[in-house]
Formats: sequence, C-alpha cells, structure tokens
Amino acid sequence: MPKAERVAAARARLPSLGLSDFAEAYPAELSGGMAQRVALGRVLVQQPDVLLLDEPFGALDALTREQISLDLMALREREQQTVVMVTHNIHEAVLLADRILVFSRRPGRIIADIPVRLPHPRALNDTYKEDFGEVARQVRAAVNRA
Repeated sequence: MPKAERVAAARARLPSLGLSDFAEAYPAELSGGMAQRVALGRVLVQQPDVLLLDEPFGALDALTREQISLDLMALREREQQTVVMVTHNIHEAVLLADRILVFSRRPGRIIADIPVRLPHPRALNDTYKEDFGEVARQVRAAVNRA
C-alpha cells in the first residue's frame, strides 16, 4: 500500500481509538493505554479477518485496562470482528468473551469450553450481576481443575 494510503487509513482509525488529539505525538509522549491503542490500531488498519491478542492489557494499570476493554468491545461491535484473546484475568475474559476455553497446564489442552451467554453490549457494571458471577465461578472452577 502506498504511503499516502497508509497514512490516510491510520488517520481514519484515530477517532475510534480515542487518539484524534495525538496524531502528531511521538511514542514517548503517549501513556501506556494510548500506546496499547496505537498497537491495536496498527493491527486494525490492516483489516484482518481475525484479531489475535495475547495478554494485550497485561502491562496496564487496572483503570486503563478497563477502559481499553470497553474500547475493544466497542470496536468489536462496530467492526463485527472475530477476536481470539489469551488472558489470565477471569473477569476480563467473561466481560469480553462469547466463549471461554480453559487450558490445562503442560501439555496444554482444552479442559473446559464455557459459553458466555450475557447480552451485548456489556458494561463494567455487568461484572456485579449474578449471571456474570456465575460464569466467572464456572471459569474459576475449571481453572482450579487445570
């Protein structure tokens, strides 16, 4: 893709990533959450069929992690994107997923396939609801068996 098209595609993504005011910022000028949004934008601009994320929020503080989770949910809803994400955070998994696969320790194999039948769109307040807690308990029980 020619440079002009790449730049236009990247700039078009900035509003949905909450980065419109930082189009000219250098990496050192961005917070950890902003840098994570930039990384997500770099992938999304390529329009992949599937988004593969491995512990994408691991280095973020709790509040930034929550905000990025909300941002990812909004992007997923808007783009109708398939997302496969690895996380060790049970609440994050239940909040973001439609299906949770729990793996055993070595050798890694699937020991539980837990559907998340919570309505969309989801919000942080949903984590306090009984049906959310029930799914989280199922995941925790599977992890404890691993």
